[in-house]
Amino acid sequence: MQGQTLSKNFRRNGIRSKFNGQPNPLHPMMAGPTAERLAKAENHYAVGDDQRGNRVYHFHDCPIDRLYSRLTRQAKSLSAEQGLRREYIALVKYRHHWFSAGLQDAIGSADLNRIFASDPGSMSGMAKSERQAHHRQQYRQARDGENGIGHKAGIVVDNVVCAEMSLETAGYSVGFNSRTHARDKAEEMLRESGRKLARLWGIS
Repeated sequence: MQGQTLSKNFRRNGIRSKFNGQPNPLHPMMAGPTAERLAKAENHYAVGDDQRGNRVYHFHDCPIDRLYSRLTRQAKSLSAEQGLRREYIALVKYRHHWFSAGLQDAIGSADLNRIFASDPGSMSGMAKSERQAHHRQQYRQARDGENGIGHKAGIVVDNVVCAEMSLETAGYSVGFNSRTHARDKAEEMLRESGRKLARLWGIS
C-alpha cells in the first residue's frame, strides 16, 4: 500500500540510549512517531526495517489505503489477497492518470485588482502538453470508455481515490441517503471499478 513514510535513525543522530549510566530521556523521542500520531493512524500503519539501522513507519492515511489495508487483514486466502492487490494497483494507476493529466484542483489566490474575464491564451481547462493529453486520454477511456467504469461509479472513484473523500461522502454524492448504506455501496462500487480497471489494463 502507498502512504506516508517516516523513518528514524537514532544511531546516526548521536542520541545514546543511556547517559551516565541512566536512560537518556531524549532517546525514546528518536525511536519513532509519537503516541498521538500512532493513535490517529488507528492501526493503519506498518513497521519495517531498511537493513541500515532505520525503523521505518509506513502510514496508510488515504481512504483507499485504509480500505485496502483493512481488507487485506481480513482476507482469508492468498488468492483473495492477490485479487485485492490487483484492485488496489488499478485504482492507484487511475489516480496517476488523473493527477498527471492536470485535473486536480489548483490552489491559488484571487487578485482583486484583476479584471475577471476569459483568457483564451492561457488554454484554461485544456491539456498543456502531449504528456497531459496522453494521460487525459487514458483517464477518459478508463472512466467513460466502452469498457470503462461508467459515470456513476466514476463519481465514487473520483471522490475516494482522487479527491481522498470518505466512502460515506462518496456514497452520498451518488444518491444513497443512509450512512451505512452509502458507505457499503460506495465500497462495493469502488471495488467493482478496481476489478474492471484491472481487466482493462491487463493487471495480473
